[in-house]
Amino acid sequence: MIPIHTTVMANEVLSQLAPLRPDALIVDGTLGEGGHSILFLKNFPKCRVIGIDADRIIGEKSKNRLSPWKDRFRYIQGWSDDVLENWANGIPDIILMDLGISNYHFKESGRGFSFKLDEPLDMRFDVDGKIDALNLVNSLAENELSELIYNYGEERFSQRIARAIVRERLKKKIQNSRQLAAVVAKSIPIQSRHKRIHAATRTFQALRIAVNSELDRLSRLLRFAPPLLVRGGRLGIISFHSLEDRLVKRAYLALDSKSGGEFKVVNRKPIRPGDEEISINPSSRGAKFRILEKQIVEVPG
Repeated sequence: MIPIHTTVMANEVLSQLAPLRPDALIVDGTLGEGGHSILFLKNFPKCRVIGIDADRIIGEKSKNRLSPWKDRFRYIQGWSDDVLENWANGIPDIILMDLGISNYHFKESGRGFSFKLDEPLDMRFDVDGKIDALNLVNSLAENELSELIYNYGEERFSQRIARAIVRERLKKKIQNSRQLAAVVAKSIPIQSRHKRIHAATRTFQALRIAVNSELDRLSRLLRFAPPLLVRGGRLGIISFHSLEDRLVKRAYLALDSKSGGEFKVVNRKPIRPGDEEISINPSSRGAKFRILEKQIVEVPG
């Protein structure tokens, strides 16, 4: 496997999520192409890593990539929130979630994640999932589409976009990513079409989030992951848009203030990638890294 995704905030992850014991158990809850798992395995030579990913195709590719460490690495196919809810694989010292979308999905998956390519509208991470973007785009009522695009994409032209989609699908079914991107671009005011980000970015984000229930799954994960940690262990989450970061920030602060001292927010302000990393990997510029620690001293019950 030749990786096409650049591992985000590698130095920050290694410094903030260094385990306290050599034979630590580290959970990479968003395995992707395996970049962060390799970082852990190389830099902590006695640690064990369990990688989780809902996408069995990229999961198997990463499993092969990580074969040199097969004695210390294990892959579990599934959604991280489901896996952690039913966890029976030892007590994790570290749990990492990188919520960014792998370049594999944009460039090689063929599932319509990118508005730049002409691919079938799918957007499922789990290719066995029942709902795809094709279904949502061609079946939701106009008001439902508008709410979806506004709530998950924070798109101020959501009503115009939804109206245009419904109008277009009456003529012919919207079946591919380039067709959808063109409909979206034409629906917004001309003066708003040539901004820093493509006119269809937020709509594609919204559909992807809805197809994969990303925010609901993140909320569940934020309930299940912290209690699993060993005392002194850390949960690190890298998010890439405000909807995710808001959920993480609120959940961390709630645990910090309401857990009776069991959990502590390590960094009140998110850690951001440095200028050098952004210059090398521009897609890292939106990353925000937040860490939660389970305290070493047990809180009296």
